[in-house]
Amino acid sequence: MTAEVQVNHVGHAVADLDRARRFWIETFGFEEVNALEPDDDATGRLLGIPTPVGLEAVYLRRGDFVLELLHYADAGLVDRPPRVMNEPGFTHISLRVDRLDPYLERVRALGGTVLEETRLLDHAILVLDPDGQRVELLTHWEKPG
Repeated sequence: MTAEVQVNHVGHAVADLDRARRFWIETFGFEEVNALEPDDDATGRLLGIPTPVGLEAVYLRRGDFVLELLHYADAGLVDRPPRVMNEPGFTHISLRVDRLDPYLERVRALGGTVLEETRLLDHAILVLDPDGQRVELLTHWEKPG
């Protein structure tokens, strides 16, 4: 079977939609391109979440990458321990930036956490968004491909 496959978006569940939207827009320059509040029954079935769900989704774009912020007003979020990098599944989002320090200041100011112990000179560092999602910031690395 031959078919063209294109990446559509990556979903990220957040506790506070306004805080997450502000963080990604003001820290990394994403732009909001869409928002929706889908039907609970269809959403619950597709995502495997018991209804009511109360999903509000906001789509943010940076270049060709689209990040979907998912807020579950009725279903809530499941508590879990922080993810580690060697746990199966998606581990982080990687962004190339021109310099680290201006972004680190914005991460701190907008509710994120800078993991200073991960810093590799002025070339790379890991930060956490307000919901604990790892974001790798790189200054001297080009996108594969």
